[in-house]
Amino acid sequence: MQLTFDQLPEAVSQLFIKLENIERILLQKNTKEQKHQDDVLNIDQAATFLHLARTTLYAMVSRREIPFMKKSKRLYFSTKELTTWLHNTKREAILL
Repeated sequence: MQLTFDQLPEAVSQLFIKLENIERILLQKNTKEQKHQDDVLNIDQAATFLHLARTTLYAMVSRREIPFMKKSKRLYFSTKELTTWLHNTKREAILL
């Protein structure tokens, strides 16, 4: 695309607008990620998050296999800790 000297100010203006839009989108995305980065989940939400049955999750908690918090007979889970736990418990696949 060839620009003449007279078209240059308009082209710079359009680029500036597009750059501002990109910056706004990135900032919104970053804010959403930070907001949900460390949510606290109850047992049902954690089971859904991990795709596990509640009974399986209760068993893992009783064996202390999974990170959890307990406050007055209620269990809570940090999404950040669960994500870290998932990444640290991966195993090598055995190919037959």
